[in-house]
Amino acid sequence: MRVRKSAEERKSEIVETALRLADKVGPDRLSTETIAKAIHLTQAAIFRHFPTKQDLWEAVAARIGEKFQQRWRAIDDPEVPAPEKLQALITSQLKLIQSTPAIPAILLSRELHAENERLRKLFYGMMERFHGRITGLIEEGERSGHFRGNLDPRDAAFLVIGLVQGLVLRWSLSGRKFDLADEGSRLLSVLLGSFGASPQQSGNSDVRTANSLPGGTTVQEKGRT
Repeated sequence: MRVRKSAEERKSEIVETALRLADKVGPDRLSTETIAKAIHLTQAAIFRHFPTKQDLWEAVAARIGEKFQQRWRAIDDPEVPAPEKLQALITSQLKLIQSTPAIPAILLSRELHAENERLRKLFYGMMERFHGRITGLIEEGERSGHFRGNLDPRDAAFLVIGLVQGLVLRWSLSGRKFDLADEGSRLLSVLLGSFGASPQQSGNSDVRTANSLPGGTTVQEKGRT
């Protein structure tokens, strides 16, 4: 017997299905009919929860934003040096993209860039918040002496975002033939070296056993001298 789901459970199922299918068929070809068939509903049932396709896309954007925020909060630890938190942040972001490849597909879609200005603004707002989080970590690293003091934190943050975007595009064009998080960690180490620190550097303190943050991201703590 089919289990009746609550309205919230059904909406969540529709949004997650839209995310999965956006990668499979492409955001521009995704239709409510395709979503309805995938979860054995009628289109009318989809429209009961999302009266317009715009409403559905905004719910998808909100879900992606929630996924990002969960991972951003997971790296907040005042005891961890800024370079390591930055490494953890980018690794976590790349792991999310690798597990949800519809994200770059949506960001590069015509739906976003030419046909849906409100959706574009929602994703731009996410990018601005991501930029602000990275900027804050670079400022923290300057104060702690991990990064050199003549860096412009906002410009440096744009370089980090550019690394992520370029890497994700290369990963997608390659047919996803390499591990996104591993390659991102390697390249970010190079970039942070140019900022005056390595992700493994933590001042003059000894490094002790690594701790795992929520979401599987690993960072190292400074040891007490």
